Amino acid sequence: MTLPLAFTPAEADLLGRTADALCAYLGKPVIAEIVAEPDEGYEWALFALPLGPKDEEGDAPRVQAGGPGARFLGNCGGLDLSDGQAVDCEFLWAVQLSDLEGVRYIKVDAHGEEVAWTDTLTDLLPFDLHEAEAPPDEDEDDEEE
Repeated sequence: MTLPLAFTPAEADLLGRTADALCAYLGKPVIAEIVAEPDEGYEWALFALPLGPKDEEGDAPRVQAGGPGARFLGNCGGLDLSDGQAVDCEFLWAVQLSDLEGVRYIKVDAHGEEVAWTDTLTDLLPFDLHEAEAPPDEDEDDEEE
């Protein structure tokens, strides 16, 4: 079943690269996963930090990532999540798809509050992941002179 509000391959790639950049920035594995809400007709992407057995119970919002058929994005911080087991995680934030006019993406914070709405995914992401244009080759300038 195809959901009417599903992430495109380009959107999924951008979300995966965001998770990988977060791993590098935080120095911890970050899991990004696309979750389908078939009864609601949309997908959302969650970003979460895996919790270890020594992580104490705290006020951090929790979420289960993974499980059978999970659609992980990026490199999952180098974790091997291929066994299909769910992972207990600290929920960081999510991007939900929307069918509101002029709003394709809704950012949801760690407490489940909708905090931003936009039609451009990059507006919600913490990093600018556009490929920078390569600087002109200095040898070309020398040849022109």
